[in-house]
Amino acid sequence: MTFDGQYRYDNPILCADSAGCSILHPLIFSGLVLFVVITGFAYTTLLERKFIAWFQQRSGPNRVGPSGLLQPAADGLKLIFKEDIMPANPASKVVYLLAPMLKTVPILIVMAVIPLGPPITIPWFDGNWYRIPLSIADPGVSILWLLAITSIGTYGVVLAGWASNNKYSMLGGLRASSQMVSYELSLGLALIVPVMIVGSMNITDIVNNQGGLFLNWLVFQNPLAAGIMVIALFAEVNRAPFDLPEAEQELTAGFMTEYSGMKFAMFMMAEYLGMIAVSLIAISLFFGGYNTGFGLETGAPIVGPLVMIGKVVLCLIGFIWVRATLPRIRYDRLMMFGWKILLPLALLAACWTAFAVVIGDVFGSTAYVIISGIMFAVVVFGGLTFLSRPNAAEEDEPEFETDPVMTGERGGFGWGVLQAVGGLLAVPFILYRALLNMLEKVSTLGDEPGGAGD
Repeated sequence: MTFDGQYRYDNPILCADSAGCSILHPLIFSGLVLFVVITGFAYTTLLERKFIAWFQQRSGPNRVGPSGLLQPAADGLKLIFKEDIMPANPASKVVYLLAPMLKTVPILIVMAVIPLGPPITIPWFDGNWYRIPLSIADPGVSILWLLAITSIGTYGVVLAGWASNNKYSMLGGLRASSQMVSYELSLGLALIVPVMIVGSMNITDIVNNQGGLFLNWLVFQNPLAAGIMVIALFAEVNRAPFDLPEAEQELTAGFMTEYSGMKFAMFMMAEYLGMIAVSLIAISLFFGGYNTGFGLETGAPIVGPLVMIGKVVLCLIGFIWVRATLPRIRYDRLMMFGWKILLPLALLAACWTAFAVVIGDVFGSTAYVIISGIMFAVVVFGGLTFLSRPNAAEEDEPEFETDPVMTGERGGFGWGVLQAVGGLLAVPFILYRALLNMLEKVSTLGDEPGGAGD
């Protein structure tokens, strides 16, 4: 096929049909996405510090640059010039050095299959117009890609803990591996839901299926699966309240204890890049992707990336809000929640969607909408009922209000025994106090005017 300038805006060339575009598009778009993501990572750190400062009624960083906007650059320079310290006896020096990259690179690879906007038509230097997708790659099984690549990042944490030859680091790595196993199953079951609804494992197809009004977003068809996926993604990126692998109060810095300088910075970068990546995943699968919810992206494709950025910022604020609000949960409760609560709910969500899809295939789309609406109402009502139930402390409160041990009121044989034992225990202290008072009076006799000392 020859291109001689005859392909205009209304008759563009598909990028896949041009060998040059197929080569240049991934390279140029990868560089652009990498620049935006790295810049976003830097200012996510500032957003977190500012937002938590606002929660705690502080000013936050405001010294470097106007309103503290250059604080990420100052932090980066500080880490660049930090002394690079190595453990005295690492289990493996090569693995120790490769672990930060093994944690960071998979997160960047995950973003390759996320469509950041609808295809756009642009001119090129040969005089032709090309229609290019706003994603680096578009495999037909991108859901499997997500599951496979997100699991690799855990190896970086585990190997960092092992290679550091430090007990705290090793415990952090073991926690990360067990946490990944516990929540990966729930995440996989939640990802099955959009695949069953749309009938495709391609993320672009899933996003396109959510076009039009916001009621087409899959979160309204199965909110339980959306909530499970969000919780599982919190655990995947080790964010509060699931930040057990790097619990400062228990493990110093967890798997990062023996890392400093730029290697430490790479782990921190991986954490914030992970927040951005899982936000893109959640938005694409359940919250409409680049769709505005009102069809605006159809007439103006450039709106799509802006909508995606806005949704990601809202998700990042949600991450920070949770960190500022919820305490870190206990490790046994973390495991119990993953296996005994989240996994059964994920199975229920998958069965719910399978049932609704089968009913829709047999009786039509109207039946599918009705079944999905009923299930939505059941989940919302059940959730509200669960959250509004009285807890054990509230149920026991009246007993404490009338308990004579708590109120000090007289009553019964038990009260008399407590008073007798308390009185016997108090006798030595009463005698000691009386002796001190007597000695103080004796010592003041010599200080009185006209006393024996004058």
